[in-house]
Amino acid sequence: MGRAESLEGKMSTQDPSDLWSRSDGEAELLQDLGWYHGNLTRHAAEALLLSNGCDGSYLLRDSNERTGLYSLSVRAKDSVKHFHVEYTGYSFKFGFNEFSSLKDFVKHFANQPLIGSETGTLIVLKHPYPRKVEEPSIYESVRVHTAMQTGRTENDLVPTAPSLGTKEGYLTKQGGLVKTWKMRWFTLHRNELKYFKDQMSPEPIRSLDLTECSAVQFDYSQERVNCFCLVFPFRTFYLCAKTGVEADEWIKILRWKLVSYLCLWMPSTQKSHVDDFKHISIERVRQPPRMDRRSTCRLVEESVHSSGMWKGWRKE
Repeated sequence: MGRAESLEGKMSTQDPSDLWSRSDGEAELLQDLGWYHGNLTRHAAEALLLSNGCDGSYLLRDSNERTGLYSLSVRAKDSVKHFHVEYTGYSFKFGFNEFSSLKDFVKHFANQPLIGSETGTLIVLKHPYPRKVEEPSIYESVRVHTAMQTGRTENDLVPTAPSLGTKEGYLTKQGGLVKTWKMRWFTLHRNELKYFKDQMSPEPIRSLDLTECSAVQFDYSQERVNCFCLVFPFRTFYLCAKTGVEADEWIKILRWKLVSYLCLWMPSTQKSHVDDFKHISIERVRQPPRMDRRSTCRLVEESVHSSGMWKGWRKE
């Protein structure tokens, strides 16, 4: 009997509404899916798939948005895309499909489905990423260990790490000197935005350091739809997406990158509010001449207080 049949046998003795609930019985059923990773975070999922996966690798994890909502994280070349999987109480919804049982849901993935997002990138789901990976029991021996008298205390141990926050896709970009529009392939990884001639080009035309960017916003000056701009001290880049949804996705993740970086400049007394800054809109930052990062961070903080947007940021 295969894994899917075993799962179906367990499911037949339970109410369908209990299938993906948070009860102990539910946890046992989910653990039978070798590619279900429980409460793995978005960041950890991206790190796993980018470092140890390949094109078409995927895993299922919990979403923090609400009960019954899950995230399918999928490796697509140099980025990781995240899609919702919803349990309605009677069925599972993924993309345009609805499955009445866990067996049907698993069988769908066994047939290596093809999915696409707003970017137009098509991905074949080929490799479920296992929750358990064999590991060697090998450790290094400590040969040198000495304490450095730096005067630092435990209050100085603030854990920080850049978010991966990957995204890729085609955007139409306006030229710098010659104001023509050309389609380019963009990739976003950590705080670096690169664009290439096309998806197959090995070397980027240019790489932009987002730590130097002061604003990301919709733009209506170019008489083009789905257009947005990135403001740098040396130039403003104008980009257009194919759809409004795609443009909104790019703006959201670019703003999130910008605000996350800016908040590293905040005093330690305000660190508890870092997550609250993930929601803020910096659209009122138009085209500052040359704004240093501390000034921009103050402007961001003012925007938060004026808008009253103090909501806890979620990993979805």
